[in-house]
Amino acid sequence: MDKMIENAREIGRLLQQSEPYVKLKEAEALADKDEKLQNDIKEFNLKRLAINVETQKVDKDGGKIADLNREMQAVYAEIMSNQHMKDYNESKQEFDNTVRRIVTIIENCAQGEDPETTDFDPSCTGSCSTCGGCG
Repeated sequence: MDKMIENAREIGRLLQQSEPYVKLKEAEALADKDEKLQNDIKEFNLKRLAINVETQKVDKDGGKIADLNREMQAVYAEIMSNQHMKDYNESKQEFDNTVRRIVTIIENCAQGEDPETTDFDPSCTGSCSTCGGCG
């Protein structure tokens, strides 16, 4: 058991040295330093909070809620069009796929699959109810 835990820790160390992890951390740092992006994120969160406050009121103002929702959507579009956010999202997806692959291999092995051949299918949604079959 101790050997498996040490191997898991080694996988963690290797993961943090991997290109997808390094790219994610670099993209995260650039996004964090992007003042406009950070201000847009703050504005988005304030709009979302204002919508929540307004919808909790007994005398809701539907027009105000609609206006806030439009404003929030405009800020969201601005956030998502920011190159640093695009780079972050792309890096995050690549890193998440790497982690999912590792986890899937371990889970498949725990179910008796061959450690040498089992792998992750990135097109798999994880929902067996809509699946046409693995492999």
